[in-house]
Amino acid sequence: MKLMVNHQTHYHYSEWSLNSVQYIKMTPQSSAHQQVLDWNIQVPGVSVTKRDAFDNIWISSQQRYTYQRLSIMAQGIIVINPDAEIGVASRIQPQIFLQPTMLTQCNAAMLEFARHYVTQPSRNCLIELAQALLAHIPYVPNITTVHTSAIDAFMHRQGVCQDHSHVFIAMCRALGLPARYVSGYLYVPETLHLASHAWAEVFLDHSWYCFDVSNQLFTPGSHIYVALGRDYFDVAPIRGVREKGGIEQMDSTVQVLRC
Repeated sequence: MKLMVNHQTHYHYSEWSLNSVQYIKMTPQSSAHQQVLDWNIQVPGVSVTKRDAFDNIWISSQQRYTYQRLSIMAQGIIVINPDAEIGVASRIQPQIFLQPTMLTQCNAAMLEFARHYVTQPSRNCLIELAQALLAHIPYVPNITTVHTSAIDAFMHRQGVCQDHSHVFIAMCRALGLPARYVSGYLYVPETLHLASHAWAEVFLDHSWYCFDVSNQLFTPGSHIYVALGRDYFDVAPIRGVREKGGIEQMDSTVQVLRC
């Protein structure tokens, strides 16, 4: 299945900003699951491309001038395997993804919840857990932030794909199962505008398996992989620092179309 992605992020500042640095992880890579036919990122300033500890492509861009508007645009064409059953293989040892982070801590209530559904480390049990989590944490946009932890999302019982992924990952790690956070895009027919997406994957039987809690999808046949890590902060599409600038406003749109 051939897909076209257009991802635009626009920043507006109430005052002049200067001397900023942007860290961008918006570049997908070819794998057994997907083939990147074309991909281009437009970002102002001087850029350097490298790889991070998880082998994600990482662009660092510096803006050594004053501005009140900044736009970062990524677009390209990718062919994905719609019949995929497992996630993308990685050279990173699965044991790395047993490590809890500040966003993926698991408390006693969460562990009890997980153990009720995961009576054995099987894919079917984890699917039941993912189904129960969506019922416990309905998808509610604009309630949480990128700093919301798994514990907070679980206790307040609302969130988005980032929160679903963090809670699911926290529970799996507490059960002794390596779990990773994946960022990318999701193709949904007849839908033009989507936020960049996130889902969890768990290492079982020598393979990574997809658990998209928000959409109740358990194979990656509609997913484009961009970056993977322990939590959101390892894979954040755009992070940065700047001098001055006053109040920041950000607008982001994503189109994923079949072509």
